[in-house]
Amino acid sequence: MQYPAMSKNLQSSLRRRSRPGDTMRSYDALPADLRCWLRGAALPWSPASAKKIWLKAGGATTPQAALARLGAVESAMLKKDRSAMVLHPNA
Repeated sequence: MQYPAMSKNLQSSLRRRSRPGDTMRSYDALPADLRCWLRGAALPWSPASAKKIWLKAGGATTPQAALARLGAVESAMLKKDRSAMVLHPNA
């Protein structure tokens, strides 16, 4: 099945990274609250990146604080991307 080109949806100044390993298995191993947050995230987070922030923000003991931190990080990344796209629209 062919999918239409979605070039407009994929334009971003943020660097893309690929990670080795089984990302679906990594995603399935995440805490339920974190998986729920990732489903609604505006950016395509890797399970490893999300888990790293989750753990550093104390997600095991204070999940709401960790989710707030993830939201703040995502907002900062979106703001950075928006600024770069305005300065360099063809990037």
